[in-house]
Amino acid sequence: MNISDEDYDYNDTNYNYTDTAPPCQLYVKKSMEIIIQTYVHSFICAFGLLGNVLVIVTYAYYKQAKTMTDVYLLNVAFADLLFVLALPLIIHNERNAWSMGHLACKMAGGAYSINLYSSMLLLACISCDRYIAIVQARRFFGIRSRLQTYSRLICLAVWALAVTLTIPSVFYSKLTENNLPGDTDGTTECQMQIDDTKTAVLMKVLVPSLQVSIGFLLPLVVMLISYSSTARTLLRAQNAQRQKALTVVLTVVVVFILCHLPYNVALLFHTVGLFKVRGCEEEQVKITTLSITRSLAYLHCCLNPFLYAFIGVKFRSHLRKILEDMWCLGKKYIYSGQSSTQMSDLYTLGRRSAEGSNNDNGSSFNM
Repeated sequence: MNISDEDYDYNDTNYNYTDTAPPCQLYVKKSMEIIIQTYVHSFICAFGLLGNVLVIVTYAYYKQAKTMTDVYLLNVAFADLLFVLALPLIIHNERNAWSMGHLACKMAGGAYSINLYSSMLLLACISCDRYIAIVQARRFFGIRSRLQTYSRLICLAVWALAVTLTIPSVFYSKLTENNLPGDTDGTTECQMQIDDTKTAVLMKVLVPSLQVSIGFLLPLVVMLISYSSTARTLLRAQNAQRQKALTVVLTVVVVFILCHLPYNVALLFHTVGLFKVRGCEEEQVKITTLSITRSLAYLHCCLNPFLYAFIGVKFRSHLRKILEDMWCLGKKYIYSGQSSTQMSDLYTLGRRSAEGSNNDNGSSFNM
C-alpha cells in the first residue's frame, strides 16, 4: 500500500484506508521497541541524573572564581537535568498507554524541546568562550573579564529563545488513538496533532526545520569554527597540558556529531518524505530509525558532565573535597552522635577551607 500526502495526518501515523487496500501495520513492533527504549532511557536517566546533580552541587558549593564557562555549564546541567527528570514520566506513560493524560504528554514534549534548544545553544556559547580564552587571550583579556558580568544575561536570552521555540511542541502535543481496522486494543500515542490542514502543513515543516537548523546546525557550525581555531592554536603550542586540551576539544566535537547527526539526518529525510508517496515498509523503517537515533541524541545529556566538567582538574578536586566532607559528616553522625549544630559547624569549616584553597581566578570546569 502506498501513502500519499493527501491521506497523511500530521501525526505521521493516521491514514485514510480504502476498502480494497490493507492498512499499514506500523505498530506491530511497537511493544518490543518500547521495552528496549525503557532500558536505554533508564540508563540515560540514571547517569544523567547523577552527573548533572554533581555538577550543580559542586557549583553551588564553590561560589568563588566563576567564569563565563562555569555559568554556561551550570545552565547546561539544569537543562539536561530538566529532561532527565522528565524521562521517567515518558517511560511510564509509553509503557502504560499514556495513562497520565494530556498534561503529561505536553510536559514530555516541552521538556525535550527546551533541553534541545537551550543545551545546544549553551554548548555553542562555551565554544565561543573557549575560543576567546585560548585564541584571543591577549586581545580580549580586559573585555572578557567584563563580559563575565553579562554571562547570566546571555543564558537568560538562550532560555527565553528555547521556551519560545518550544511553544508549538507544547501547544499541539495531544494524545491520539491509533486504531487500525479490526484492532480492538489500539495504540495511544503522544504526538503533535493539528486539525487545520494549512496549519498542519506549516507546522510539520516548521517544527522539524527549527530543530535541525537552530537545535543542531547553528551550534554545530559555531562549534566547528570556534574549536577549529582553538585546535590550530593548541597545535602550535608545544605544551603537554595544551595537547591534552586539544584531545578534549576533538572529543567534544566528535561526540556531539555522533550523538546528534544521525537523528537530525533521519528527521530531515522524514520531513522531506512527508510530501512524497511512501510504502508501508519504507514508513516502518523511517519510524524505527527515528526512534533509535532519538535515543542516541538523548544520550548526550548524560555525557555532557563527563565531557565538560569531570575532565577539569579543579572540578575533580572540588568534587573529591565534597565527597570527603560528606564521608566525614556521615561518620560523625553515625559513630559520634554529633548534634545538628556541631555538624553545621563542621560543614562550614570544610567549606571555608575548600573555598580558601580556590584562591585563583581559573574556572572550576576548565578543559
